[in-house]
Amino acid sequence: MLVSKLPNVGTTIFTVMSELARTHGAINLSQGFPDFDAPAALLDRVQYYLRHGHNQYAPMMGATSLRQALTTKVRDCYGLQVDSEREITVTSGATEALFCAIAAVVQAGDEVIVFDPVYDSYEPAINLQGATAVHVPLRAPDYRPDWGLVEAKINGRTRAIIINTPHNPTGTVWQAHDLLELQRLVSKHGLFAIADEVYEHIVFDGSRHESICRYPDLYNRSFVVSSLGKTYHVTGWKIGYCIAPPDLTIEFRRIHQYVTFTSITPVQLGLADFLAEHPEHHLELGAFYQRKRDYFNDLVSGSRFTLKPSAGTFFQLLDYSAITDEVDTALARRWTQEAGVASIPLSLFYAQPPRDRLLRFCFAKDDVTLERAAEKLCRL
Repeated sequence: MLVSKLPNVGTTIFTVMSELARTHGAINLSQGFPDFDAPAALLDRVQYYLRHGHNQYAPMMGATSLRQALTTKVRDCYGLQVDSEREITVTSGATEALFCAIAAVVQAGDEVIVFDPVYDSYEPAINLQGATAVHVPLRAPDYRPDWGLVEAKINGRTRAIIINTPHNPTGTVWQAHDLLELQRLVSKHGLFAIADEVYEHIVFDGSRHESICRYPDLYNRSFVVSSLGKTYHVTGWKIGYCIAPPDLTIEFRRIHQYVTFTSITPVQLGLADFLAEHPEHHLELGAFYQRKRDYFNDLVSGSRFTLKPSAGTFFQLLDYSAITDEVDTALARRWTQEAGVASIPLSLFYAQPPRDRLLRFCFAKDDVTLERAAEKLCRL
């Protein structure tokens, strides 16, 4: 008889809501993917490599040109000089990178601190190592970490802290103070940090993304994970990467080589060319998505929803407490079927859900899609 290693894990809510949207013909503002295409120049470069014989395995750690281009980006954005051979690994999406980072340092019996609402891939990866996730809540409406509470959760079994900034699902962005506190705790207690920074270039209102890469002492105990799929509007390509100091990268690659070994070659090569030739894309991405955030928020301003504008990511939380007291999980399903707009209920990202009435909506859509969705939301 099969005994599940993840007995409490079902189909992810993103799959459930996207399928529900497809079944009922609803506008899908649930799962986080754009409904517009990548830059034409990027598609051209990938097509070039597809048609010119670059369709065999890339190196296990990733195509050389892509790792070199990422080295330049990290230096220019965060002032950190990393070795492309020894500190950068290309992965099949950020989810794989997060899994490999967790598996590299977490042992059976360990504890790993996560922040609720927490992205749903972290805890299963922790549990598969025989370890336990320790949940620290981020409280609405600011969702700022309480570092005193974090330190109170640390004990002799604590192995790592997983952070996510810009934060999915709340759209908050951590500040320099938060990274300095994290650095203090990691150093004081001999912990590792795993940073999910997949929305690193999607930060709004003049704020700065506080990457772990800006803090050399913290970086020396950290894995920093990001996503080229998010940055270049190509989530379906599933290309991510992990930056870590050489000793941690050795352990990371020991796992990675037996998870996916390597990722699709022509896509890596095309991304390398585009990243090197068009840095303006990632440098202007925050402004691009801020316009979409503002447009969506303006469109729903006449509704009964209330909101605090997202500080980053391409997600916006809407508070529906003036409309109904219905539980968010049931409401998200009902509105997908009846109102024709799919969203994500926030309570599923908590170990102990608060009584907030919030749904997450993705605004990484073209203007017509946002207009159609907002028209439906304003009727509720």
